Amino acid sequence: MPIEAALIKPVVDALMGLFRQGENLRLKHNAEAALREAIRELLLASPDDNRVEARIAIARAAGILSEDVVLAEDMLKKHRATKARTSGKSATGRKRGSAAAKTDEPAPAKKTPAPATRKAARKTPAKVVKPAPKST
Repeated sequence: MPIEAALIKPVVDALMGLFRQGENLRLKHNAEAALREAIRELLLASPDDNRVEARIAIARAAGILSEDVVLAEDMLKKHRATKARTSGKSATGRKRGSAAAKTDEPAPAKKTPAPATRKAARKTPAKVVKPAPKST
């Protein structure tokens, strides 16, 4: 019994639509995971800006337009502003000295005490002369 071509095309189209829909769901799921990773990265002490920016771009490319994308972009913008404002400062908030100023001046010489010597233990023992055997 031959199958009509007119009946096959709608079935194939429906299957292809379901397949695309499944791929889109997987793509969105992966993009949401990337967005969660981006926010988690921004909460670290020293986040990697490029990695975060790439993950936000993945979420945008997948079509995710939630408040999480806006939150991640806002956090990235604030992190970059803080990074620019605090560059050149140490952890205590004081300004670091320039590297050129540090290399121009020689470091002060530290005086180290001479190591103590143990004269008594270092002396070589005197030669011991054996008495000649007595002949009788």
